[in-house]
Amino acid sequence: MPLTSSPVNGPARHGGERLRGAFPRHHLLVDIDDGYVDPEVACHVVRRLERSGASGVILEDQKRPRRCGHADGKLVLPLEEYLDKLHQVLASRSDLVVVARTDATEEDDILRRAAALAGTEADVVLVDGVRSVEEIRRIRTVTGDKPLLFNQIAGGKSPRLSLSELTGLGVGVAIYSTPCLFAAHRAMETAMAELTYADGRLPAAGEPGGEIGVREATELLARNLGRPHPARTVLAV
Repeated sequence: MPLTSSPVNGPARHGGERLRGAFPRHHLLVDIDDGYVDPEVACHVVRRLERSGASGVILEDQKRPRRCGHADGKLVLPLEEYLDKLHQVLASRSDLVVVARTDATEEDDILRRAAALAGTEADVVLVDGVRSVEEIRRIRTVTGDKPLLFNQIAGGKSPRLSLSELTGLGVGVAIYSTPCLFAAHRAMETAMAELTYADGRLPAAGEPGGEIGVREATELLARNLGRPHPARTVLAV
């Protein structure tokens, strides 16, 4: 089962371009939200990302103002309006993978939209905020052979499932949207608390919090920029 790592905040096209330089042999899956409202803009972004070396994009059916897929109060576009945008995006790509995502919350609407998305030329279907294993099974029955993507997010609405469990449910791709981001939040909070406790004195090498300094960060950057990496992981932007 392919995996994706934690997404990077910021405009998708710029983040994708920066990451392509750092990870020349990894696949990059870029979340373009709703395509930035306008179908023509969405197509422009898709073409630019493909030229920049992105491997795929995720296009959702949320209305603005957008919310996290696991938050309450999401609104979705009329299905036909979203499908029109999706078809335009599909027609504008060359060989870019397109993940069609729905943020519907009512069961009947989820299944209706999932079936409609599976009936397009989109390569993968994502129903975000899936609330149970049974719901995954019902979605699987209406999407046929179309690959399913599952969004793993800490503290979200979806059940915590292992890759083996997801494979058994017919899920083909798993996104881990938050582990790196939330770990960074915790690490920064801890670092600031320790700095306050130490009266502003930075930790020495070998002490907790002192494992990474200028030299280590520079060496890591040099390795990322200067050495090809095997295509084992899908990075989500």
